[in-house]
Amino acid sequence: MIHELLADLRDESRVLDDLVAGADWSRPTPAPGWTIAHQVAHLRWTDRVAVLAARDPAAFAELLRTATPDLVDRGAAEPVTLADWRAGREELAGALTAVPPGTRVPWFGPPMSPTSMATARLMETWAHGQDVADALGAVREPTRRLRHVAHLAVRAFGFAFLVNGLPVPPEPVRVELTGPGGEPWAWGSEDARDRITGPALDFCLLATRRRHRDDLAVTAVGPVATAWLPIAQAFAGPPGPGRERS
Repeated sequence: MIHELLADLRDESRVLDDLVAGADWSRPTPAPGWTIAHQVAHLRWTDRVAVLAARDPAAFAELLRTATPDLVDRGAAEPVTLADWRAGREELAGALTAVPPGTRVPWFGPPMSPTSMATARLMETWAHGQDVADALGAVREPTRRLRHVAHLAVRAFGFAFLVNGLPVPPEPVRVELTGPGGEPWAWGSEDARDRITGPALDFCLLATRRRHRDDLAVTAVGPVATAWLPIAQAFAGPPGPGRERS
């Protein structure tokens, strides 16, 4: 499983690699204050921290203990080259492959298995790649890899409520999405009264805070689904302000 996920991560990284290879890295992106260079540096920094978490959990714990609120922004401000990012991607793949079976890797949110960590790195690569694509006026074709992003958002159902200071509802939610090729993707019990439906791309854009809910064709039925949809997120950490309505 880890090898298949890492292959998907490599493919997603190559899509972004192709976008940034010939781009002006000083161009601003939709993330306030972040240029393309910041986006690439953030991915490189996060890969490096993930390697630390996989190889030396104690050192990662010390990083968390001493972390300041501007930790992520400082990482994004570090100088980076395309070669740095490429090398870091391969280092991460090696580090996750070497994690012993059954071991969970510490992270900024709940600890994760190596497969979940690879999925999280793919999600971030796709999400920050969307920022770069928007900055360049490029349109990326959605792929089956979106299922990984959607899966993280579904798995983070409880976390989304907790990080917003809300109790986690006990009622289940059924998520039914349409994949890029028209294929159905579903999570949760078919008997659940609360449901979220829509295109997988739209759900992923919502859960990564890359589009405003009103600009997307995602619908919620039932009080729990209705409460979850505005706060759904596929990433660890605070929810952030999200994007303005277009």
